[in-house]
Amino acid sequence: MKYGYARVSTVHQDLEAQITALRNEGCEKIFQEKFTGTTRERPEFQKLLNTLKSGDTLVVTKLDRFARTAVEGIRTIKELFERGVKVHVLNMGLIEDTPTGRLILNIMLAFAEFERDMIVERTAEGKAIARTKPGFREGRPKKFTKKQIEHAIMLKDKEGYSYKQVDELTGISKSTLIRAKRERGLI
Repeated sequence: MKYGYARVSTVHQDLEAQITALRNEGCEKIFQEKFTGTTRERPEFQKLLNTLKSGDTLVVTKLDRFARTAVEGIRTIKELFERGVKVHVLNMGLIEDTPTGRLILNIMLAFAEFERDMIVERTAEGKAIARTKPGFREGRPKKFTKKQIEHAIMLKDKEGYSYKQVDELTGISKSTLIRAKRERGLI
């Protein structure tokens, strides 16, 4: 049986392209999750590994969906080979349990790990440069302007609107409004 595995790193990313590719490859069951590859806690991946048996094929779209470090990838694929499971990485092909197949796997896993490390390094460099600029603020930018927050507070406190009504009118949630009121010493 062919099993697929699709993973994205954040809840805001979309799995659809991976799922479509896995279906087109003939996967009968697809395990999917939204977890960073750096975490060892990937419950769906663990369920998949426990499901696979001799003669099955594990299909992933790219090697980095499967493992983020060369050591982890090699260990997992070696265990699958020992159990008689085939591994098919769509952008690489079928990885065979042969000396050539293992060589290609090691090289590709090393490149995947290198690429991830380079992304982390570039991100750290970018943050270091940004910290030197005036007005730098860590984290994501504020969704609402000061004026929008002030308007929402006025609707709640002076006009007597409920939190739900303020949310419906402005899009500013109750928790955001309470946090803003706390910051201004209004609560």
